[in-house]
Amino acid sequence: QVQLVESGGGLVRAGDSLRLSCAASGRTFAKYAMGWFRQAPGKEREFVAGMRWSGDNTYYASYADAVKGRFTISRDNAKQTVNLLMNSLKPEDTAVYYCAAAEAISIAAMTSGARYDYWGQGTQVTVSS
Repeated sequence: QVQLVESGGGLVRAGDSLRLSCAASGRTFAKYAMGWFRQAPGKEREFVAGMRWSGDNTYYASYADAVKGRFTISRDNAKQTVNLLMNSLKPEDTAVYYCAAAEAISIAAMTSGARYDYWGQGTQVTVSS
């Protein structure tokens, strides 16, 4: 069982940066694929970024087109955290951001929320224009 707790959300202005963190419990955190998703009011949940173990202590990272070049996902296995650094924020980035963990997931499935096993409670990010 894995518990995920997000933090770092808040109200910022367009162009600002924000860093979200997700603290995870669990004995095999290093092997979990971790993802960030978001859901804006009236919209479906969407994939933002994810990291998956690729072997030899390396991870594969994937990003949604809407955030590529602005957001960076990273993880600290010793601290069992995964972070999302969000730069050049836009009003359309406003959403509740969720951290998710998957015990086993293919690279192709990383963007699918249905493939993740555990979810955090979410943290609100609001970007004003």
